[in-house]
Amino acid sequence: MDDLDRKLVSALRHDARASLSDLALLLGVSRTTVRGRIERLRARGDIVGFTVVLRQDAHRDSVRGLMMIGIEGRGAERITRQLGGLPEVRAIHSTNGRWDLIVEIGTDTLEALDAVLARIRKFEGVATSETSLLLSTRKAG
Repeated sequence: MDDLDRKLVSALRHDARASLSDLALLLGVSRTTVRGRIERLRARGDIVGFTVVLRQDAHRDSVRGLMMIGIEGRGAERITRQLGGLPEVRAIHSTNGRWDLIVEIGTDTLEALDAVLARIRKFEGVATSETSLLLSTRKAG
C-alpha cells in the first residue's frame, strides 16, 4: 500500500459514501485512478467491506473509563461472560502483565460509572482492580 492508497483509505474511513469525484478532488487525482485504486484494494483484500454507522453507535458516553482487572484462579472466562452481559461495557480486552483484563466502560454520569465498578468488583474471582477515567480521545480506531 503506497501513500496514495493510505490517503484514500483514510478518506473512505471518514466517509465511505464519498463520491469518486469528491475523492479524486480531495486526493488530487482522476476519478479513474480512484476507482482503480479502490478496486485493487478490494481485490487484494486490503478493503474487506463498507459499513453503516448508526447515530446510537456513534453516541459518545459522557463518562468513559478503563478498568484494569486482576483475576484470581481460573475465572477469566466466567468473568468475561459476566462483563459481556453488562450494557455499560463497551469492550473487553485480555492482556498480559499485571492485569488480566482491561474493560472499557461508558455511562452517562460518574454515579452510574461508580455503580458499575462496584458491581464488577463483587464478581467472584475479581481480586484487584484499578480504573482510569478517559478525559479525551485523540484518535479513535
